[in-house]
Amino acid sequence: MFVSVAVLILIQSVCVAPVTVTSSSPRVQVLEYSDAKLSCEFKTEREKNPRIEWKKKDKDVSFVYFEGHFKGPFRSRAEIDGATVLLHRVTQADAGEYRCEVSAPLDTVTLGETNITLEVLVPPHTPSCDIPSSALTGSQVELRCSDQHSIPPAVYTWYKDKKPLLIRHANDTFTINKFTGMLIFQKVSKTDAGQYHCEANNKVGPPKSCEAKHMQIDDLNLPAVITGVVLVCLIGLLCAFGVCYAHRQGYFSRHRGSQHSGYSHTPQEFSFQPQDFKHKQSFML
Repeated sequence: MFVSVAVLILIQSVCVAPVTVTSSSPRVQVLEYSDAKLSCEFKTEREKNPRIEWKKKDKDVSFVYFEGHFKGPFRSRAEIDGATVLLHRVTQADAGEYRCEVSAPLDTVTLGETNITLEVLVPPHTPSCDIPSSALTGSQVELRCSDQHSIPPAVYTWYKDKKPLLIRHANDTFTINKFTGMLIFQKVSKTDAGQYHCEANNKVGPPKSCEAKHMQIDDLNLPAVITGVVLVCLIGLLCAFGVCYAHRQGYFSRHRGSQHSGYSHTPQEFSFQPQDFKHKQSFML
């Protein structure tokens, strides 16, 4: 009797298994322009024809597969097997979180779902490098290296004369940030001159390097700098003296150079008096 009851309970528990949805690969990583398989497996209790839907979660939720058809950009480059989806030639626009939903109206639990995250990997591109051609001894110099396209983000290694630059001591004159690609010399010296290049690597594809450039370190010519400063000061003093002298001589007077300056005519000089035309005896027709 006890065995019969146990068997009955076991049968009932098997028959009442609701719809379940799982994925054998909830996190998928593929190279750009390759195929991505988004697995979705399900089991139902009674439903023989469950409804399968795929959605993509971006800023909004959009349909990937609905009512037996792929939608939008997936229409011509995707296929489905059971509930598992195969995407062809994926790009960065395809990366994101997907949700597989299975509806079973006849089951005790009518809806099951599982999420799959798709990461599209991009190998390193040739990084852009900013390497100054020259610098003065004792000055701070920054070298920059950047690859904006690699996914996951690349890490950077700097080379001098084809040898990697490594931080060996706390008193080294330079620092390197392998995540930002910054190489900073606090105070460059003549020994820092050489050929520099940077390498980007994210372990997805082969590393890429920028073209090597020579950085020259010049000594600061202190006597020439002092001479230049003195000459500038002398020229400034001469200009100031000239302006003061011109001002004292009246060259900046508002009336200087006027058309009537220094001579003016009174009205009497141009008036005609009657006596000016009196008949003189020596005047004869």
